Amino acid sequence: MSIFLAHLSILFCSLAYQNPNVMRKLLQIIIVLFTASGMAQLPQELLTATEKTTVFDSYVGSIYSNDDYQGATVVAEKTGTFKVPVRYNIFNDAIECEDGSQLYELAKTPTTHVRIGDDYFYYCKFKSERGFNKEGYYVLVELTDFYRVYKKYELDVTEAKAMDANTGAAQIAKIETRETYFLEENGTIVELPTNKKDLLAVFSDKEEALKEYMKEERIKPKKEEDLLKFVAKYNGLRNLDANPTRSLLSNRVQNN
Repeated sequence: MSIFLAHLSILFCSLAYQNPNVMRKLLQIIIVLFTASGMAQLPQELLTATEKTTVFDSYVGSIYSNDDYQGATVVAEKTGTFKVPVRYNIFNDAIECEDGSQLYELAKTPTTHVRIGDDYFYYCKFKSERGFNKEGYYVLVELTDFYRVYKKYELDVTEAKAMDANTGAAQIAKIETRETYFLEENGTIVELPTNKKDLLAVFSDKEEALKEYMKEERIKPKKEEDLLKFVAKYNGLRNLDANPTRSLLSNRVQNN
């Protein structure tokens, strides 16, 4: 039974590459199938022993998306599906789990996906529009036939500063988490700024129409829901062109 389910999950994954609409439903289908057959501990080939990151222990804030280990579903396309408590280390871009006193990180591979709460983590080997490697964990937030939107957790680190003799102000060492969004198409990603002016510049070929849409709909790019609506609107405008292209990034890639 378990061998059958494992092969079935691999089949679904291959179909996902052919039809992007399958991807989000894929995890849910496999999770249900493997839950019925029982869960096991993660196999050793998916784990690498590591050490706890302590360099930021004195800082205010956290390097984790959530300090506590959370129940997660790990889908390894070649091995199976497993339930295990994990947490995402933003600084190391690693998904960590514990076995007794030993800390491990999950193997970083595109064939292993993790659901933590409402976040679906995929290890992706993307390229920027200029051809630079953008490898790492991304969270899938929007999936269509033509494009995908991901977010990536990142850290802003502020170092401590001694008290200023003139102002009497001091700066504590702190860490803050931020989310950066990316539009992805065929393995190429472009950052989606949360500043209105910068966001319009990304889609400059439809800037005037998008500016009007942003005003009418009171779009606030810092809100994930509004950002996704904005990208969908751009996709709709491109489809109205006399000779529409299926690629949202084609003009931008050609011009850079």
